[in-house]
Amino acid sequence: MNDDKEATSSERNCSTEFQSPQQMDWIRIQDSLKRQLITEDDFKWRLPSTMMNEREKEGSNCEILLKYVGGVDLSFSKEDSSIACGTLVVLDFQTLKVVYEDSSIVRLHIPYLPGFLAFREAPVLLELLDKMKKNAHPFYPQLLMVDGNGLLHPRGFGLACHIGVLADLPTVGVGKNLHHVDGLTESRVREILRAADSPENVLPLIGDSGCTWGAAMQSSHGSLKPIFISVGHRVSLATAIETVKMTCRFRVPEPIRQADIRSRERLRNHQ
Repeated sequence: MNDDKEATSSERNCSTEFQSPQQMDWIRIQDSLKRQLITEDDFKWRLPSTMMNEREKEGSNCEILLKYVGGVDLSFSKEDSSIACGTLVVLDFQTLKVVYEDSSIVRLHIPYLPGFLAFREAPVLLELLDKMKKNAHPFYPQLLMVDGNGLLHPRGFGLACHIGVLADLPTVGVGKNLHHVDGLTESRVREILRAADSPENVLPLIGDSGCTWGAAMQSSHGSLKPIFISVGHRVSLATAIETVKMTCRFRVPEPIRQADIRSRERLRNHQ
């Protein structure tokens, strides 16, 4: 996992005023994909009944339980930052045991540019998903968690949205850093979380415009570093928060944590 993904304040300005032709082209692609974005629940599964309240049970017509949840992450070589290992894992939702994993070591030719992380990382991760889908693997994920932001992004279309739309998968973004979006800052959110008297430690991220961009959550007891949850594609924020809660054993939800562990290990063995 890369804790510095699109994180610094100097990198958060995605104004088109000084963009290169390449960046302008990427903006056009983002805008086109964003028109396909679905930010409400749009799936045929439901959470296990033990994890639903009575109202949700009565209103659910879905017979298929959420059983397989995926996680994707890229790790980078310390010796050569252009060498990366992309990893896809799938976990059994109730046991959180890994039932599938695949990875790919690649050389990346697209540099990291703030606001355009997806153009560097998404092709590697989408290829792993596509390979699994083409093989009609029975563990293909019903929900995917991405180490990166979704709507919580300067252009409202981060890595989780990009992957979700192109793979047509319900997708959740889980970031470890907060973009400076719509007046939201990481220090401000941490202060509010510390002062909040909430047993769930979840804070909606509402910008100055009144728009809700995602949620900050202190996922592990005593942690001073929240994670930042946002909609990727085909899930509501409420579902995104609930599924992240259910899969957190440590600070980061288990699908992403396991993808990170395995990608780092694969890189070490490769080198």
